Amino acid sequence: MTEMTYQSDLLRLLTTRGYVHQMTDAAALDALAAKEVVPGYIGFDPTAPSLHVGSLVQIMLLRRLQQAGHKPIVLMGGGTGKIGDPSFKEESRQMLTLDRLSENVAAIRRIFERFLTFGDGPTDAVMLDNAEWLDALEYIPFLREVGQHFSVNRMLSFDSVKLRLDREQSLSFLEFNYMILQAYDFRELSKRQACRLQMGGSDQWGNIVNGIELTRRMDGVEVFGVTTPLITTADGGKMGKTMAGAVWLHEDQLPHFDYWQFWRNTDDRDVGRFLRLFTDLPLDEIARLEALPGAEINEAKKILATEATAMCRGRAAAEEAADTARRTFEEGASGAALPTHIVTGGSIGIVDALIALDFAKSRGEARRLIAGGGARVGGEKIADEAFVIPVSGDVRLSAGKKHHGILRG
Repeated sequence: MTEMTYQSDLLRLLTTRGYVHQMTDAAALDALAAKEVVPGYIGFDPTAPSLHVGSLVQIMLLRRLQQAGHKPIVLMGGGTGKIGDPSFKEESRQMLTLDRLSENVAAIRRIFERFLTFGDGPTDAVMLDNAEWLDALEYIPFLREVGQHFSVNRMLSFDSVKLRLDREQSLSFLEFNYMILQAYDFRELSKRQACRLQMGGSDQWGNIVNGIELTRRMDGVEVFGVTTPLITTADGGKMGKTMAGAVWLHEDQLPHFDYWQFWRNTDDRDVGRFLRLFTDLPLDEIARLEALPGAEINEAKKILATEATAMCRGRAAAEEAADTARRTFEEGASGAALPTHIVTGGSIGIVDALIALDFAKSRGEARRLIAGGGARVGGEKIADEAFVIPVSGDVRLSAGKKHHGILRG
């Protein structure tokens, strides 16, 4: 079945914008989505107070579900988060306290409220927490009712588990249970919310299939799965991983300007794909932008940066970041939205300044940056790690081509 033959707005939207890697029974899902509202969910483990850009394709997937007239369910893993998804991880996750999990869930909800419309209507988004049902499970009844439907032989064959075992890395029994609990989530959401669709990254395929089979075996209900491709950059890197660390969606973890700048620095080859995935611009406009010749592609990158930032941080923050970039890089002025460090005493050493603006995590890293020619003060390269920066007004400090900040006297 090609995308041209889909009846439903949902599958046409997902395929034309590049979200689909695998689907279970595409014809049946298409027919269902064409005739009724389909509640669909994605799970997120609250392991930090913010999600990062690596989760953005999943958030956008829920947004597309709602745009196509269906109901998004955001499932927070307050229960499974106590274990941590072992899929393709090299080691066990750090265990979080219950208070920290609760704080993280509250912080993450604020992100989703920017991408989705929450409420009580048939296509309004809802946020649930799987601790509601997982915390109440009794071990022996759960083993008898649910455990009988899982083959250990098959569980060991999943790539996510095999990878750990092939590397002779420890996989605890606690983590091994994760896929059973995720499958149980799908079955529980099917009962509680009439949820018919689970979506996730390509690494979740085995977990999603488990949930589909468990729901069919225990309740006789047909449910479906869709996975997205692994989003890598044109140079083969993982989406959202930078030298400076994760690109956080929450402004408490990453300033608006740095978020805007991350998108502005997109590789030329990724511009069209990222515009389709991470903005609401029409496809014909995207086709025009990605076809811009030579240096004109930079205009498309600025549009990508502004549109992606507006969706995550608000239109005002996006416009301010774009204006700051224009004034900083095109006019050489200091922009108000750049990360800023207040300097007392009239001066600061360059090593301390790089650390203060979070351009380096340690003195050693700062010295390596200086030795490599990556530190500039007011546009001038500084090669001396003992250099002291006089600060009476605003002084612009740059680390490489992509990171800029203000030292303020």
